[in-house]
Amino acid sequence: MFGRSAALQPAERTLPGRAEELFDLPAAHRVLGTPLLADPAAGTAPEGFEVAYFGLGCFWGAEEIFWQIPGVYATAVGYQGGTTPHPTYDEVCTGLTNHTEAVRVVFDPSKVSYADLVKRFFEIHDPTQGMRQGNDVGTQYRSALYVATAEQEATARELTRIYGEEIARRGYGEITTEIREVPTFYPAEPAHQQYLDRVPNGYRCHANTGIPFPETA
Repeated sequence: MFGRSAALQPAERTLPGRAEELFDLPAAHRVLGTPLLADPAAGTAPEGFEVAYFGLGCFWGAEEIFWQIPGVYATAVGYQGGTTPHPTYDEVCTGLTNHTEAVRVVFDPSKVSYADLVKRFFEIHDPTQGMRQGNDVGTQYRSALYVATAEQEATARELTRIYGEEIARRGYGEITTEIREVPTFYPAEPAHQQYLDRVPNGYRCHANTGIPFPETA
């Protein structure tokens, strides 16, 4: 659970990875019963649903919070933002893949908006900590909003500004959340998917500012 590097590595120093995954994923979400990697574009999620990606520290506890939100259709955990194709968890933990732990969220925008999810994202972790969350130190724990559309990017940047102003007023430093176009999402091993449903007393890292998103936003 504890990353070894607190700095992104030059591409030439990262691990080579592989051409395909080493494992087969379960077809269905363990809790919601929906397709694990549901995709409205592929017809495995209802038309009009959207996909969002969040990095906010250890993905076990983060995924658990997202799958409990009404309107969320499916979640999956994986690795994003690095250079190593199809990495393993052990490889990500070396800090030599440049990936962060991420949660993929498929949602019904008529029940929960992307803005609602981003607001919850900011409330459940500390977006000012750089390459760490609480005691979890390393590049795999960095905060990230990977945006799939121009609308998502505009929303992510505006809400980052608003929350940044709010927490600065309360004495926190600048938000370090990485915001960029969605990089390839590499699903994590089956044992990590919905981990806290199979291990209810498992590790949860909920380092956060304790500051709710401003109600006027």
